[in-house]
Amino acid sequence: MSLLDNEPIQRETTMRALVARNSRVEVAEFETPIPEPTELLIRVTSAGINAADILQAHGSYPPPPGFDPERLGLEFAGEIVDIGTSVNGFTQGQYVMGVTGGGAHAEFITIPASACIRVPDSIDPLIAGAFPEAGFTAFDALISQAGLSIGDRLLVHGALGGVGTAAVQIAALLGAEVTAVVRDHAQDPRVFSLGARHSVTPWEIPDSGHYDVILELVSGDNLSSNVDALATEGRIVIIGIGSVAQTQIDLRRLMQKRGMLRASTLRARSWEQKAMLAAKVEHHLMVHLSSGAYRIIVEDRFDLSDGPAAYDRFKQPGKFGKIILTTTT
Repeated sequence: MSLLDNEPIQRETTMRALVARNSRVEVAEFETPIPEPTELLIRVTSAGINAADILQAHGSYPPPPGFDPERLGLEFAGEIVDIGTSVNGFTQGQYVMGVTGGGAHAEFITIPASACIRVPDSIDPLIAGAFPEAGFTAFDALISQAGLSIGDRLLVHGALGGVGTAAVQIAALLGAEVTAVVRDHAQDPRVFSLGARHSVTPWEIPDSGHYDVILELVSGDNLSSNVDALATEGRIVIIGIGSVAQTQIDLRRLMQKRGMLRASTLRARSWEQKAMLAAKVEHHLMVHLSSGAYRIIVEDRFDLSDGPAAYDRFKQPGKFGKIILTTTT
């Protein structure tokens, strides 16, 4: 890469970003960051809102060490405007996306280049920011944590949300038999359009098994019915707590089924771990995203300046897919 290639595109010296102050989401102004030698400076075009952002805004889910506790945002897509002196393989003007520990709800962000993957040319950068957190999390939970295989029976809780819609699609592409949990069967056409073969309400789960893998995004009292519906040597993977964090289960039932119970988060992982996951997602999933076989599902979009309204929209029930923020200036 020549020095000319590394000259930064003209950019603003200050930027807007969303912060959490006194349990409120606000738009604030910061200095535009400068990339370290191994980093990219990215002009954010879109960024999804996630449950972790809502929890952080209310003071109950601080970011990992090293991230500003006020700054919000875990995923992004955007244009490379400056490249660290040690970075190879990226060029200015390329669109990339990825996950971070915080600060993505902003006009600019610096990220280690190794943790970024390219946005396919067929994908609009104004919606690409809805992909990384859901896609990375679902891929990791199903493939790395649960070992999902062709023909496995999979139950997906929260199937209409961001991670849920990703999980249904990834599992269907793999050849698993997917059952989606819905609040009522009027929502069936949505989950069937993603590749689910069956749907159940939470009250129908105990009689619908037995499942090789159960992906849990709600938790709480679900865990007891999950154990009842689990197949012998089945795996339950918890990646979300949409209701309550504490519950009781009969461990004897889990033991009798030789079942596995795992739990995982993505946010607190090191940059090296995030980079390894990004490489796997880029290798296995980008071809499906490029072809349209995997769809980014967006319920609604807001300009960054309307960030507080976007967060309020996220908290409303009945979403299908992601709420995203976009930048227009």
